[in-house]
Amino acid sequence: MEERVTFDSQGLKLSGVLHIPDDIKPGEKRPACLVLHGFGSNKDSKACISPAKLLEKWGYISLRFDMRGCGQSEGPRAHIICMEQVEDTKSAVTYLMSRPDVDPAKIASAGHSFGAAVSVYAGGVDKRIAAVISSGGWGDGQTKFELQHSKPGAWKKFTDTLERGRELRARTGESIKINRYDIVPIPEGMRGNLAPGSIMEFPLETVESMLAFRANDVVGQIAPRPLLLLHASTDSVTPTEQSIILFQKAGMPADLHLVADVDHFMFAENNEMVTDIVRTWLKKQFGQ
Repeated sequence: MEERVTFDSQGLKLSGVLHIPDDIKPGEKRPACLVLHGFGSNKDSKACISPAKLLEKWGYISLRFDMRGCGQSEGPRAHIICMEQVEDTKSAVTYLMSRPDVDPAKIASAGHSFGAAVSVYAGGVDKRIAAVISSGGWGDGQTKFELQHSKPGAWKKFTDTLERGRELRARTGESIKINRYDIVPIPEGMRGNLAPGSIMEFPLETVESMLAFRANDVVGQIAPRPLLLLHASTDSVTPTEQSIILFQKAGMPADLHLVADVDHFMFAENNEMVTDIVRTWLKKQFGQ
């Protein structure tokens, strides 16, 4: 069963879809899981819908929602700020805890790519999140960008764009718009994985917030709550070393799986190995 919902986050109305197992009984409380979308994407991406439906099938309540400025949620369009997305995630936890069908002690947060970084950070600073899942995430914006723009001349082009933007903002107070592929390069053959309605241009402030975002600084605070890190062993978008370093900085219990035969959008690929890892791991944590 799917239910369209809205909830408040710092005065903004966020739009979500709640997936509720058909066999839930009146008065019963189930474990729940947030499903966070990627960079400038929305709740209707395959990377959100596929895991949300699987979680429902496995007996969990799941909530996929649009971060502020994305999809059908309120907020300045395309103004994506990492720490504001952390606040939106915390607000989603508050919403789930208010529901009579959710066990407030068993709320997990799962994210893909940008949403994975936000999921890890939110888990580090919000003790109400009982477990964290990261798929293709990252822990340090600066090093992530350096590796994503490692081709000859690419880093200079990237940083020159930021410098021009800062100079313009200082003179006029206006922010330049930057194409999403100039921020996060994605091979042309993989661009079809983007959700309809994905944002294609972002202000300079979005890039600056990503550069400064360091889930590495708080990942150790998730322990003793469990953390699951998933990454394609050869990721075409987010460098695989980002999840390895997150694992190195995490406290226990933490699990890291580098998976072959998948790429960056693994939550959308319905890969049996990934599905089995997530289901087994969640069952261990929540017994569902």
